[in-house]
Amino acid sequence: MSALLEVKHLNVDLNLPAGMLHAVRDVSFSVQKGKTLSLVGESGCGKSMIALAIMGLLPPSGICHAEKIAFEGDDLLKMDEKKLSTFRGARMAMIFQEPMTSLDPCYTIGNQLVEALTEHKKVSAKEAKERAVFLLEKVGITGSSSRLKQYPHQLSGGLRQRIMIAMGLMCGPSLIIADEPTTALDVTIQAQIMELLSSIQQEFNMGMILITHDLGVVSRVADDVVIMYCGQVVETGNINEIFNNPIHPYTRGLMECIPVPGKTKPGEKLGSIPGIVPTPIGDLWGCSFRNRCSLAKQECATRGLELTKISDKRSFRCVIPPVETTE
Repeated sequence: MSALLEVKHLNVDLNLPAGMLHAVRDVSFSVQKGKTLSLVGESGCGKSMIALAIMGLLPPSGICHAEKIAFEGDDLLKMDEKKLSTFRGARMAMIFQEPMTSLDPCYTIGNQLVEALTEHKKVSAKEAKERAVFLLEKVGITGSSSRLKQYPHQLSGGLRQRIMIAMGLMCGPSLIIADEPTTALDVTIQAQIMELLSSIQQEFNMGMILITHDLGVVSRVADDVVIMYCGQVVETGNINEIFNNPIHPYTRGLMECIPVPGKTKPGEKLGSIPGIVPTPIGDLWGCSFRNRCSLAKQECATRGLELTKISDKRSFRCVIPPVETTE
């Protein structure tokens, strides 16, 4: 089965006054229709830059190189800005981290939802408004018609995030990129938003890229997982493989940081990863995780590490061979 989205050997550099920052380094993955791929890693590991590169929304200082970024068979790298703009919002949409800065404070919710559809589809304003009301109800917002007259500042964070989801669905895209969709929301609202995204994805059979550092969220909604560290992929696998048999020391460290129901005792200290992420500016070599890894060897600092492929979706980047774990 052909992939909905295929990314091969993606690199993103940012030309900064301090030097060239290598935000994304040789990243490859694919997303299937109706499936969720989760990009996981600490802040600054390049997750959002990957999404912006796919959408063609990199900042002016961003330089993108890739062998291939193909969406439904169309090569996005070969498109000019005019053609790419017809894809954004219509065939692939992005839900940004902070809806307050993504929604225009000068326009009503209705104006922004209607524009999202009329810019891409030949529909009347009345039809677009009906679509907006339908989707607002679909994402769990009551009194949808009256909400269209409100401005973003009149709504809570949870409602604004639901409106961003509705806006992403206005044109019926095949792919949704959700960049930290639960940031700054309380735990109860976070759960509601993720349940909403999951149910809508299944209903409309969309592919989804979920960007997060919350492994609890990943465990509930993801099908496949890509673990990122310092701009690189360090491990890939399906959700069961990543959680039941993590290979890379960084992935293991992440797993030790979260409580496990039935195993973690009340009051028991959780694990932590010592040290800080190295700067991705300038020349990079060896394993980026070596300064925080208890298993690091001398060759980790000198050897150029490639991803070791175990199966179609299972791979890791480490000199230490994998050890199977038993539950």
